Amino acid sequence: MNITIHASFLPHNDAEASLAFYRDLLGFEVRNDVGYNGMRWITVGPRDQPGTSIVLFPPAASLGVTDEEKRTIAEMMAKGTYAIMLLATPNLDAAFERIQAGGAEIVEEPTNQPYGVRDCAIRDPAGNLIRVQQRN
Repeated sequence: MNITIHASFLPHNDAEASLAFYRDLLGFEVRNDVGYNGMRWITVGPRDQPGTSIVLFPPAASLGVTDEEKRTIAEMMAKGTYAIMLLATPNLDAAFERIQAGGAEIVEEPTNQPYGVRDCAIRDPAGNLIRVQQRN
């Protein structure tokens, strides 16, 4: 069996802020930008990994989600407890300096974790927790 990760979804609540974060700060390329009924889906990904993408989506567009669930999702996004993404870089300290200089919300500075990785934690504009690990 040959299965790969094609795309993962992260919610956004401000398309322009998310675009600036993923494109301008993290350096991802924009692969698709689709609007429909006043909502926007933006697909981004690392330039050197054309087969792997992140789809930034409006959570209000999720089918079958009740209004109460939409409120819960919005509350969890605001607290940073709704979605998590793990990224990797060969030079964590350089990446962290750029991310911090770009004004991202810092949750945890670069740290040697007891489980054997060095990483940091930030939040994207929607509150999603983004951990960045150093690849060895």
